[in-house]
Amino acid sequence: MKKPIVVMGSVNFDLVATAERVPLPGETLTGIDFGTFYGGKGANQAVAAARLGAAVRMVGCCGADEFGARLRAGLAAEDVDVSGVRSVAGVTSGLALITVDSTGENAIAVAAGANALAGDPEAAAALAAPGDVLVLSAEVPVPLLAAVLDRARAAGLRCLLNLAPAPAGAAELIAVGVDWLVVNEQEAAAVLGRPLAGPPGPEGAAGDGLAAAVADLAGLGARQVVITLGAAGAVLGGTGELVVVPGFAVASVDSVGAGDAFVAALAVAVAAGATPAAAVRAACAAGATATTRRGAQAALPRPADISAATGFRWPSGE
Repeated sequence: MKKPIVVMGSVNFDLVATAERVPLPGETLTGIDFGTFYGGKGANQAVAAARLGAAVRMVGCCGADEFGARLRAGLAAEDVDVSGVRSVAGVTSGLALITVDSTGENAIAVAAGANALAGDPEAAAALAAPGDVLVLSAEVPVPLLAAVLDRARAAGLRCLLNLAPAPAGAAELIAVGVDWLVVNEQEAAAVLGRPLAGPPGPEGAAGDGLAAAVADLAGLGARQVVITLGAAGAVLGGTGELVVVPGFAVASVDSVGAGDAFVAALAVAVAAGATPAAAVRAACAAGATATTRRGAQAALPRPADISAATGFRWPSGE
């Protein structure tokens, strides 16, 4: 790919505790282990795309602190262009407090820090140079996302919007027009303002709730809609017929970062010219592989990792 994938989103430092289960409100549990990792949805997606062979430029904010210096260095070490990552004096870098249970499921609380100050400089940086696909995630201010989507559409740049987490006003963001929308079931329900009823049915058929959700999200302004289903895979729809893309059976230990691996792999596959269904299947393989290791960026896979964990040969699947 001659043009880079541009990723605009959060840059965080992750503090991760593992325990037998996620504590209940007001409960204190004795943990099993603790680790620190580089994270943030935007940074994770940038690193994941770079490991899968793309040229990547990251746009975002971190604090002018020790965490920020380490985060920028970590991105640069992955061959990610950090010229669009702004250090903001007087604020802390974004921090994520994560608890992971014995099955690999997680609960996350994020302190936005410098990510909340991303604005006009980042909007300009996102379109400052030619790009192939622009990847946006929702741990930065909504007005920034809206401004960048509007400018990207005017410039004819393909956009992949990952509404994780789904912010207030998400429907208005989609209405600007996006080429790809990626959400999980909870995020889809939040955007639509209603619960999703029914998992995928037998023989690869989508449940009525999922099918309706895909149709309604496409109706808001997304050309291709992907609803991720965790280990079950994903549902794809929009401009074509509804497709259930099955997941991959792997030995999962930690789901932190799996969604970001999925989004990055989808962007890389789309940029490489894969069909929508093939791109989503490649993304499912990358997301599944990310659950086989602990941490966010530490677990993001390279092609050989995907092949070893799932048998999927990146990027063709042959």
